Amino acid sequence: MYQKKDSAIRIKKMTATAMFCALAYACLYFIKIPVGFLTLDVKDALIILCSLLFGPWYGLIVAVIVPFLELITISGTGVYGFIMNALSSVTFSLTAGLIYRYKKSMTGAIIGLCSGVFVVTAVMMLANLFITPYYIGGSVADVAAMIPKVLLPFNLVKAILNAALVLLLYKPLSRLLKRIGFLTSVVKYGGREHPAGRVRSIWITVVSLAVIAASLAVIFFVLKK
Repeated sequence: MYQKKDSAIRIKKMTATAMFCALAYACLYFIKIPVGFLTLDVKDALIILCSLLFGPWYGLIVAVIVPFLELITISGTGVYGFIMNALSSVTFSLTAGLIYRYKKSMTGAIIGLCSGVFVVTAVMMLANLFITPYYIGGSVADVAAMIPKVLLPFNLVKAILNAALVLLLYKPLSRLLKRIGFLTSVVKYGGREHPAGRVRSIWITVVSLAVIAASLAVIFFVLKK
């Protein structure tokens, strides 16, 4: 009986992983903003959501598959782009997912996302120094000169934007997945959501929308100039 239950859970998680792969790829295909030779996309938000909802290892699978699908279909940056995209997605989703796995609360999610923002930004700065010179045909010094003006603000804003999208989408998406049986239900106060929880949800939504708006403003009015 338990084996059948475990098997059913694994099948549901694998199905959900495939669904997140499709959604992340769709976001990659339809939502992208060129910023010089860089491209802003929001696929990491879907990958991180998968990591938080189903575990970091499932997020890791999506983080590798989606950049690979991009490489063999629509990529204009080839292997270099695949390495950078996969490294970014893997770093962000694993950082947030592992922290949330051991502290499953809104506080844990926020700590995981904030940690992910800083870790992925730092990792991408190092990766740019080693990989981008080959891509642009320049030197390490050329790339280092781009870090404070372009690479650092771009990667930081991109990470913050994706983190805000995760906070905005997590609760409605988790409710939907619970409703269709892909996630177990949580205990509610008296069968209804606690008033403090509703107030917190409203604040999270407002702050997330404000951060998304500010991030897009920086992209369009500062970095795209």
